Amino acid sequence: MIKLDLGNVLLKPSHRRQVMAWLKRSTRLGERVGSFELVLHLRRVKGQYEVRADVHDALGDFGCRSRQRDWRDALRDIAHLITLQLHDHRVRGTA
Repeated sequence: MIKLDLGNVLLKPSHRRQVMAWLKRSTRLGERVGSFELVLHLRRVKGQYEVRADVHDALGDFGCRSRQRDWRDALRDIAHLITLQLHDHRVRGTA
């Protein structure tokens, strides 16, 4: 399950679809690990966009944070970090 909390940022529906496409791989990895929940918090802070991700899966919880000048860069960075962490959880869980 993915929950997107936009805070003080407005995203068009096409941008939301783009974000979901970036999170597609991490969603699949999370479902393989089990009991996957992802909450994304997007805020605009002092001319930058801050994205925080709180992830819960069967092997534990973790969080990621990215602060960039553009919301696309911040969300793309977070999607990459989440995928790396979930991959690590998947490898540790099967070993």
